[in-house]
Amino acid sequence: MLANLSLDIPEGQHTAIVGPNGSGKSTLIKLISRQLHPLAHADGRPIVSVFGQSNWNVFELRSLLGIVSPDLHSAFAGAGGITGIDAVVSGYFASQGTANHHTVTPEMKRQARNALAELGALSLADKPMETMSAGEARRVLIARALVHHPRALLLDEPTTGLDIAVRRKFLETLRVLAAQGRTLLLVTHHIDEIIPEIERVILMKEGSVYADGAKENVLTSKNLSAVFGMDIYVNRAARGYFTADLSLDESQN
Repeated sequence: MLANLSLDIPEGQHTAIVGPNGSGKSTLIKLISRQLHPLAHADGRPIVSVFGQSNWNVFELRSLLGIVSPDLHSAFAGAGGITGIDAVVSGYFASQGTANHHTVTPEMKRQARNALAELGALSLADKPMETMSAGEARRVLIARALVHHPRALLLDEPTTGLDIAVRRKFLETLRVLAAQGRTLLLVTHHIDEIIPEIERVILMKEGSVYADGAKENVLTSKNLSAVFGMDIYVNRAARGYFTADLSLDESQN
């Protein structure tokens, strides 16, 4: 549930949304991608506008976005009969797999295989999604999000299930995409995933914005401790990354 939330994220401003479970991060992503449909203000003004437009054909909007989310993961894993290559190609159509009315070109399939290869997942091209491990399926969905060169990426905990090597390669890919001008909106619990190109951080708590601004001002020990309800010590690591250390009461172990 979101409460009294007012945000303006300009296209091209790379932003991270950080907060505990239940703070409203994923709900915000669903509003942007129209998985949830917002109501209008009493005076008729739109409550959510994406790329300067409030009324969208949902498939047209999603064709401009690259989306990775737990809900999308569950949908593909539970659909049955969708292979890795089908899932990636479906990114061109903002659909769940491909259908008879979709025109899939050889170039689309080539780009889909390239996207899988970039994530070390080409061996998953012919594997059914329902038989994949969590990490395998997540790599396929990341390839799907990238294959059609979207204007913006909505990434809700995208590295869940990835091993260390694939996670690092994915973060390096995000840096390249950010440099190319694609807008990144990253939801994460892990502040070490906030790449240097992400300058703005929105810290959420109980459906509202707790802090919003430049990451060096928002990612402080005081702010994160207040939001997560435990002592967290934040350090600025090399090359512009941040890390967090937890202070645990050993008497509770």
